[in-house]
Amino acid sequence: MTFTILGFCPRSGKMGFAQSTSTPAVGWRCTDVVLGRGVVSVQAHADYRQLQLAKRHMASGLKPSQVMKALAENDPFFAYRQIAILGLDGEAAVVSGAKAYPWAGEVTGPDHIATGNVLVGPAVVQAMSDAYVGNADIDFEDRLMVALEAGRDAGGQPDGQTSAAIVVYEKYEFPIVNLRVDVSLEPVAELRRIFDWFKPLISYYVERTLDPGSVPRYKVVLAEKNLPLNPYA
Repeated sequence: MTFTILGFCPRSGKMGFAQSTSTPAVGWRCTDVVLGRGVVSVQAHADYRQLQLAKRHMASGLKPSQVMKALAENDPFFAYRQIAILGLDGEAAVVSGAKAYPWAGEVTGPDHIATGNVLVGPAVVQAMSDAYVGNADIDFEDRLMVALEAGRDAGGQPDGQTSAAIVVYEKYEFPIVNLRVDVSLEPVAELRRIFDWFKPLISYYVERTLDPGSVPRYKVVLAEKNLPLNPYA
């Protein structure tokens, strides 16, 4: 019951996803990044075990089509899944199972996949793809947020959304963005509020991770930038 944008930016080397759903805490269970390999999502009737299996296959060097074949051969409930796999070479493999709740489908394009189920219609994933492609001149993480908002604005899910998340990796073994809203009446709007506040701190937390002694406390950084100490201040 989810709509997701998976993407890779060849210019910056960033990869990641943004998503929202009508159920709580979507950010941990459906989608993830395999550094140096790509992005994978197992949604609709999500199974965290299948997600981990897909990640292991990707890490071993299998291409998206090979990963999809391996999942299909070993999952008795494959028809319930909606699976999207995006490789960093641009190859994509996408399946919306026959038992995924309608409307379910996807749009694939240059270095991205927009996919979703229990949607008001195909306009949702098309709007996400169009927004992603049409904003190639902005930072990758902003493109993901804009695409997610476009899906919501195109109608999202008939019964609305409850949770949302955005995750972005660069060249490091840790995400530079990993934000989520587990429960909210308007999770995409809430994620936008948190994202806009956090964005000036992205480079700060990278630097602090690489060299903890090189930066002051984050509150000092925010004060120097004349920014609020939290998104609700």
